[in-house]
Amino acid sequence: MEQRRWGDKPYYSLDHYFKSIYGEKIYKVALHAGCTCPVRDGKLDTRGCIFCSAGGSGEFAESLPFTEDGRPDVEKQLNTGMWRISKKYNGTHCIAYLQPYSNTYGDIDHLRNIYISLLSDPRVVGLSIATRPDCLPDEIIETLSELKKRFPQKSVWVELGLQTIHPASVKYIRRHYDNSVFEEALHKLAQIGIPVIIHCIIGLPGEGAEELYTTIEYINTFRVFGIKLQLLHVLEGTDLAADYEARRFETLNEAEYIRLLTGALERLSPDIVIHRVTGDGPKNILIAPLWSTDKKNILNHLHAYMEEHGSYQGKRYIPPAGFRTI
Repeated sequence: MEQRRWGDKPYYSLDHYFKSIYGEKIYKVALHAGCTCPVRDGKLDTRGCIFCSAGGSGEFAESLPFTEDGRPDVEKQLNTGMWRISKKYNGTHCIAYLQPYSNTYGDIDHLRNIYISLLSDPRVVGLSIATRPDCLPDEIIETLSELKKRFPQKSVWVELGLQTIHPASVKYIRRHYDNSVFEEALHKLAQIGIPVIIHCIIGLPGEGAEELYTTIEYINTFRVFGIKLQLLHVLEGTDLAADYEARRFETLNEAEYIRLLTGALERLSPDIVIHRVTGDGPKNILIAPLWSTDKKNILNHLHAYMEEHGSYQGKRYIPPAGFRTI
């Protein structure tokens, strides 16, 4: 069978999606809304997820200028991000990406003002909001529904950190919610027509191909827009780093990662947009795996491996008997 392609890639990349929708390359600008997280502020825990650094997985977000009333100034952050894009590329439009911590967790008026401010900017074609499935109260759902109606020409996405479906791993990473909470979040968002991007970590301690592929097959049973397939990173200052230094687990080498990643892509629905196939651990706090810093090299090796094996997204996909969300 001939290898299926989306543009120049054997998977449905976010870049291909952007070009098919907007006719141009669209960039993501990571922004800091000044939020925290229920596994950091004491509501559920104070330590955060085991792999998450003090920056709340937002080390690549723009720096945090404040307004006169002490609020994070996302407009200045956006200007800085767009300036960086213009210096390196010819991009004029972006997705505003609220990345660090849980960006639906906090004062609803503060969050609503940030969402509206970003979506009102003519340079912003959409808003992507990273959060947890247990941080979607009714007032947030109502606000997201309002945004969708107020800005019908712009995208509003929610990114949910599932990571894994396996109970032992869920407990180990200190996720603090079970899969039913994730399912309820998907249902709420589906009811108001908000596309969802799911985060999935490859290489969690104790997980191999079987566990990863089971998670992928579970994801296939929902109508989701996108997925981020993330290599497990060990970052300084995390409890995961302590376990790694105590030799309680080993990180994947590049060959292992590419093999597992290819297997995941082959089993994933070809309708799901791939937002990430590798990771971007900050070099200044990255402990392992150090090979992961060369993103271009990883992508070249992935594409060569998939070409050699005739692999493509959905090659081994088995459609579910029915979807769990509307």
